[in-house]
Amino acid sequence: MSEQITAGRPIRVVLADDQDLVRGGLAALLNLEPDLEVVGQAGRGDELEDLVRRTRPDVALVDIEMPGIDGIDATRRIVEAGLGCRCLIVTTFGRPGYLRRAMDAGAYGFVVKDTPAEQLAQMVRKVAAGQRVVDPALAADSLAGGIDPLTERERDVLRAAADGGSIKSVAAALHLSAGTVRNHLSSAIGKTGAETRYEAARLARERGWI
Repeated sequence: MSEQITAGRPIRVVLADDQDLVRGGLAALLNLEPDLEVVGQAGRGDELEDLVRRTRPDVALVDIEMPGIDGIDATRRIVEAGLGCRCLIVTTFGRPGYLRRAMDAGAYGFVVKDTPAEQLAQMVRKVAAGQRVVDPALAADSLAGGIDPLTERERDVLRAAADGGSIKSVAAALHLSAGTVRNHLSSAIGKTGAETRYEAARLARERGWI
């Protein structure tokens, strides 16, 4: 797809959110704008790439917490596939750590769902034009919260541990040795200031690191 929006045609938008009411409400609001057109919707993160391939949108509004894969991983897949669609994360969860992960994944913006409709529409226009947009309060919180100290493998291990799996089951799921899993968990516990792996996973999730 061309990097430029063709003059005179609406900006094509798709929505990915697992809550039907939220998705439908966003679609209705955006379709009221004469220069915006919602051309598709997905209720799962792992459906987004196929939706983008089929509908060829200019902008995707993506929730974070969805079944299948989360919105940040879905964004990364779209960017890596070179589909020419720019992703704007629109989420209930304004956790500072999410902002860094989203931008690292290639998102063009990050806003919370209580953003006024007129402002959200303007953000979609800016993203379509290649500009980056970030909720100012969230950006300030992200800077105050510091850098995510976890490595990617430590995040993987914490996610698996958060589900209550044993060391053995986590090791099997991630194709690691039990000793390596213990080392990663120990490191993550230290970095989060937690006392147990479950507390480390909870703290990391609250901060948007996993």
